[in-house]
Amino acid sequence: MRYQLYYWTGIQGRGEFVRLALEDAGADYADVARVEGDRVLQPFLEGKMPAMPPFAPPFLKAGRLVIAQVANILHYLGPPLALVPRAESRRLQALQWQLTIADFVAEIHDSHHPIAGSLYYEEQRKEAARRAEDFRRQRLPHFLGYFERALVWAGGRHALGQHSYVDLSLFQLVRGLEYAYPRAMRKQARRLPHLRALAERVEERPRIAAYLASPRRLAFNTQGIFRHYPELDG
Repeated sequence: MRYQLYYWTGIQGRGEFVRLALEDAGADYADVARVEGDRVLQPFLEGKMPAMPPFAPPFLKAGRLVIAQVANILHYLGPPLALVPRAESRRLQALQWQLTIADFVAEIHDSHHPIAGSLYYEEQRKEAARRAEDFRRQRLPHFLGYFERALVWAGGRHALGQHSYVDLSLFQLVRGLEYAYPRAMRKQARRLPHLRALAERVEERPRIAAYLASPRRLAFNTQGIFRHYPELDG
């Protein structure tokens, strides 16, 4: 199967969670918009293609299937890419992890865009300062503490007891937050030994290491989900 990933150019965004799975598995895939430009997404979003229109990128084309939503895409890719255990109970557990990660990603985005995604950060700076303070003090330790405890429950090394797409997503989450909220993450470091060790192990996987060193891995920037505004970091 040759997969086609559709996501906006210029940012990692939510598409990176899918991209990491494809890269780790050595899958044959095309990052379509990076070759043809963002305009290639519009026929899908406008309902001009045979498949049901996705609400937003990322979406994945696999044969005749067009699959949207990060957790849904990874739930589909997990078995053929050997990135999830075979048992249905474990696949559902992986989906549960990924949906919780999706909830956290939404809160990370809203910490710098609390009023509207259509407004520039500078147009909601005051509100973002209040939201980010609550995020640093309450939501960040709440979510990361849950992931740490869940890792311990699973044995400490992997989210599902073996390497999976969830491990890859947790790596992206940790590295993104270290970029966006470096001071806050340093304060949490002692409480997250298993989560931090997991991120380091993922980073050392041969295909992931090669990907991170390649131009395919875009740098974090102030256009994506994980944005570093020093004034929001306390």
